[in-house]
Amino acid sequence: MDVDDEENMSSSSTDVKENRNVDNVPPKDGGGQGAGEGTQLSNGGGSSSRKRPLEEGNNGHSKFRPKKRKKTPGPVLPKNALMQLNEIKPGLQYKLLSQTGPVHAPMFVMAVEVNGQVFEGSGPTKKKAKLHAAEKALRSFVQFPNASEAHLAMGRTLSVNTDFTSDQADFPDTLFNGFETPVPSDASFYLGSNGDGSFSSSGDYGLPSSAIASSLCQSPLPAPSPYPSASGKNPVMILNELRPGLKYEFLSESGESHAKNFVMAVAVDGQTFEGSGRNKKLAKARAAQSALASLFNMQLDQTPSRQPIPSEGLQLHLPQVLADAVARLVVDKFSDLTENFTSPHARRKVLAGIVMTTGTDVKDALVISVSTGTKCINGEYMSDRGLALNDCHAEIISRRCLLKFLYAQLELYLSNKEDQQKSIFIKSERGGFKLKENVQFHLYISTSPCGDARIFSPHEAAQEDQGDRHPNRKARGQLRTKIESGEGTIPVRSTTTIQTWDGVLQGERLLTMSCSDKIARWNVLGIQGALLSLFVEPIYFSSIILGSLYHGDHLSRAVYQRIAEIEDLPPLYTLNRPLLSGISNAEARQPGKAPNFSVNWTVGDTDLEVINATTGKDEMGRASRLSFL
Repeated sequence: MDVDDEENMSSSSTDVKENRNVDNVPPKDGGGQGAGEGTQLSNGGGSSSRKRPLEEGNNGHSKFRPKKRKKTPGPVLPKNALMQLNEIKPGLQYKLLSQTGPVHAPMFVMAVEVNGQVFEGSGPTKKKAKLHAAEKALRSFVQFPNASEAHLAMGRTLSVNTDFTSDQADFPDTLFNGFETPVPSDASFYLGSNGDGSFSSSGDYGLPSSAIASSLCQSPLPAPSPYPSASGKNPVMILNELRPGLKYEFLSESGESHAKNFVMAVAVDGQTFEGSGRNKKLAKARAAQSALASLFNMQLDQTPSRQPIPSEGLQLHLPQVLADAVARLVVDKFSDLTENFTSPHARRKVLAGIVMTTGTDVKDALVISVSTGTKCINGEYMSDRGLALNDCHAEIISRRCLLKFLYAQLELYLSNKEDQQKSIFIKSERGGFKLKENVQFHLYISTSPCGDARIFSPHEAAQEDQGDRHPNRKARGQLRTKIESGEGTIPVRSTTTIQTWDGVLQGERLLTMSCSDKIARWNVLGIQGALLSLFVEPIYFSSIILGSLYHGDHLSRAVYQRIAEIEDLPPLYTLNRPLLSGISNAEARQPGKAPNFSVNWTVGDTDLEVINATTGKDEMGRASRLSFL
């Protein structure tokens, strides 16, 4: 290799190093290189003006500038009412009507005409005045969480042919799916009252007369929106679009470990709205939903089968508020009796209780009974003298406690004239006694009663109209019996032989009516029992409220619809159709074995009574105080 070749190779190496400068900045020592020098290179190195930067970067040299990074786009800002109205009605003209006030504090009034109607808004600036005018315009005809649904309402892109007037219309049940933890939402009652924690065994239980109170607002249960939601936005997002920058405040936490209840609050336009749920996200959503319903008239979707089923003739202005109040009263009383759920006997799977109210006003509500239990007696422990409780399911025990209360009230009326006013009974014009007007009893059960009311798939309820494929669908509506010393029910077969006392003692399976069947019987014969029927007119439950696994269609079928054709009943007897409802904060499912004991308490008792569900007697082998009822 000659000298010229060596020089050319050296020059080429230098050019490669210079080309590593990404920004094509000439090196300090080679800034005066002329064009002629570049032309002498035979290997294509070229001059500095012809160099192209390499993409490896600056190779660690501090004299080269670092590679520039692309800016990431920021979050999409929420649309205010002005923008949303412009999407629905483009080209609207806003007019300045007046300007008042001093120079340092002016007040502007703007107006906009929409659909032939003029809406005015005021504010310290023209922009805020236009915003308020747009809000009023939206509020007048938009009841949807976003602008796309408003387009459907205006008839622009409506392409889905849905019969919105059908009673069987199945709307999406996706309101809280985006923020609720994946726990069973079998009976979640998504909308309505917020259960704000104000209900207790000794507080004021008055129902609000309107959806907006002076300081604390609770919205009534809204009717389902005729337009199903397609956006998937939850109430917190919708409210933030209308009122950006809201802050939610954590108020309280209560309840058992498997049924926690959180209360959150938010202040909007000078009013405070509260919401509760089994987690803080759900509580925030309920508070936001309450604000949307009260301030913006936004009624969000809800599955029809999960709405309360009103009773015929029962005037409940806010049925969901009543349901939440009854549930809270029972749970709070159980908390008091078990030392805030710390007692060993606080362990339970099913909790039931009965609350007495005067009409629809729960301010004078009284918890009559509280009970737990899920099992029945073992056949060999049956008592021919009535000393043992055969059925220790919670709702059955609570009804026994109610009988004890009714007997005490009848005795109070008959004791002396001074105490007659304190009794819930009055003389009947037909002879005997009857309840005072507006005295009502409400049954709360933490889950659906065993038997026919529980034969459904809670997470597939919305698909039943497309074809019911539940394995027990053919057994729906049938009588069912409880499993001896266990949980669950089995259908009653027509070929089953008559149950006999000696047959059970010899080993034949003990047949006990399911709770669904017993409640259906109570809805015809009354809850007062055979003996009291000789003295008082039939007494029926005004409402049945479930804490979980609530499905209105299945529950109504189980407790009265399957016997709707009953006729020729004696005078005063009828087929009772109580209010059926779930609660806002459904209890979570509790896997595991149920305890073998049942507890009961009736108003006037000092403490709980603990019963061994297998023997039907207390822990000392003594008869229960409810055994003769």
